[in-house]
Amino acid sequence: MTSEYAALIEEATKKSGLVWVNGQALWHAWTDGAMYVLCGGPTEQPVPAGLADGATASVTVRSKDKGGRLISWQGRAELLAAGSEPWSAAVAELRTKRLNSADADTVTDRWARECALFRLAPDGAPAEHPGAMPDTSGAAVPLPTPATTRQPMPAGLPRLLARRRSRG
Repeated sequence: MTSEYAALIEEATKKSGLVWVNGQALWHAWTDGAMYVLCGGPTEQPVPAGLADGATASVTVRSKDKGGRLISWQGRAELLAAGSEPWSAAVAELRTKRLNSADADTVTDRWARECALFRLAPDGAPAEHPGAMPDTSGAAVPLPTPATTRQPMPAGLPRLLARRRSRG
């Protein structure tokens, strides 16, 4: 990976409060050249499909300014052992990012018992970046549904609206 892409991946991921890993939105922290996500347990974000130790994950980062997709990169996932030195360093950073934790004083103990902490390090050139974006939006096609908001206007509505305007 070239340093040009490494800098873009790092800056974009650091600044974005939310990323998509394998299509699932997650909060995260960036430190020491990698992104860390905490998943699992009854009160934390669920583990994205396909995210496992040694697996390759797709990470999509949005622009902090415009909110649109800025860069998509592949990362090798590494499951960190609870209590290890890398785990403790990452958790220290994640604690500052975790908002509204009811058990702020003991959250690291709960994370060690209940959650999985993944380190995702960029692996190779990004699939999408400024100057190399797909023409499609990437949005999922809505599922078919009988629900609709397009119906004919009720017959009495024009008279009702006209009456309100004449009173005011």
